[in-house]
Amino acid sequence: MSNPNTMPTQKGILLRIWTVLWRPSARFSLATLVIFGGIGGILFWGGFNWAMESTNTLGFCTSCHEMRDTVYQEYKQSIHYKNQFGVRAICSDCHVPHQWIFKIRRKIQASNELLHKVLGTVGTPEKFEQHRQELAERVWATMKASNSRECRNCHSQDAMDIHKQSEAAQKVMAPGLKAGLTCIDCHQGIAHHLPKTAEDSEEEPKKQ
Repeated sequence: MSNPNTMPTQKGILLRIWTVLWRPSARFSLATLVIFGGIGGILFWGGFNWAMESTNTLGFCTSCHEMRDTVYQEYKQSIHYKNQFGVRAICSDCHVPHQWIFKIRRKIQASNELLHKVLGTVGTPEKFEQHRQELAERVWATMKASNSRECRNCHSQDAMDIHKQSEAAQKVMAPGLKAGLTCIDCHQGIAHHLPKTAEDSEEEPKKQ
């Protein structure tokens, strides 16, 4: 029977591993380790960014039926999908920050959607409508908190000529800018249907 006192402690094991990791290699030169380490770092970084960009494509965003059968169909009817300028803004342009730090944080937050995919929270159009108000308000709050950062990737106030807008738009845009409003304050239904309010439901004629 072994003596417990002779067994290496957990601290000793960790110290031994740390020593091995930092011990100079007798087989490879320092230059070899640096070169292969650099190549490995480049491959890792390239693969990581490739995976990040792959999850930003329209095909990826609409690959699940929860999105494909609901908000994607609404988006295809919007000016962001098809317009006279031939410029298309896809899901990630509006919902994923371009700046790297904010993008990583958004990707981590989006992992929560995998849980709800498994749970089937919005697995049917009916379930999606039940949660539309909650989902919309969450997105609106995020965009408002960032001063509509993703909108401004394309719509810069400095590059905006209000005088070339329609008369109706000019009457609303100028006072809104002076009041410090952000894009999402006025353009909540630009790409997706707005949630139905209790008043909307009451106004709908009852089915016979």
